[in-house]
Amino acid sequence: MNSKKTLIVSHAPFWHDGSGIPERSYNTIIAALPAAFAGIAFYGAPALGVICMAMSTAIFWELLLNRAMRRPITVGDGNAALVGLLLAMLLPASTPWWVVLIGTFLAIVIGMQIFGGIGANPFNPVVLAIAILSLSYNHYLDFDSGLVNFALPFSSSMAPLATLKAFGPEAVANLNLMDLFMGKQVGALGSTSGLALTIGGIYLMLRGFIRWEISLSFIAGIYLTAMLFNMADPIRFAPPMLHLLTGYTLIAAFFLATESSSSPVNFLPMLLYGALGGIMTVLIRNIGAYVDGVIFAILLINLTNPLIDKIRPKAIGKVA
Repeated sequence: MNSKKTLIVSHAPFWHDGSGIPERSYNTIIAALPAAFAGIAFYGAPALGVICMAMSTAIFWELLLNRAMRRPITVGDGNAALVGLLLAMLLPASTPWWVVLIGTFLAIVIGMQIFGGIGANPFNPVVLAIAILSLSYNHYLDFDSGLVNFALPFSSSMAPLATLKAFGPEAVANLNLMDLFMGKQVGALGSTSGLALTIGGIYLMLRGFIRWEISLSFIAGIYLTAMLFNMADPIRFAPPMLHLLTGYTLIAAFFLATESSSSPVNFLPMLLYGALGGIMTVLIRNIGAYVDGVIFAILLINLTNPLIDKIRPKAIGKVA
């Protein structure tokens, strides 16, 4: 009796490193925890509340969609929990519960499940949700007004990028770069500690869950573009290190721009993708209307990903 075999055709690339979605999700959560704990240390119980609310509601929305669409239950793979954690890390500790609820709905339902679930989303779900929230509820994502009543363990009372946008480089000239790297600045609860984010990013690189090409080219794109602006007009534009150590820069380099479904997989495309994101970030910050251009820069490079990833070396033996 003849046995029939099914030919399975899938999208490139056709290699597998042996890891699965749960392993990637849980290791990324582990890598993000130092920055999340730093946020809890700075902002206290409200930060913990935002994190718990975001992770629990993200899992709820995915479970609800799985049930409603009669799909296998996927909350055990940890992806929804990871989305909720990263979303919380981009929010102020003062964010109301209902804004967090809307944010996780946007990330899980609109950003991911509506496109077919994990692996099918053209945009980073967390970035898409934050972009919509910032356009719809900008007041609640204003770090200066939202965190004004917090007893912060550092002297600066305004977010560095907001200060830079409002008053120019002279207003932030006295900021200590090491303090910024350690997280002593007003900002989102999980994106200000550069040390914690860098440790998490290095961990993911060493474990092979993210590729260094995107992260380092993103950082290089920001540094070089900011340096050119600063060289052209140091009175109007801040030095590059300020751009690297403030805002969403480092969490984007290690956790947002490297999201697997919306980023390229080939070597040269990854370098172009990251560098383009860094360039767009500084352009939006310096000459755009928004204080921090990271979110919109990542959405723009997500759009270019399918085109950029077609850039590949010429096949061996192919005649030009």
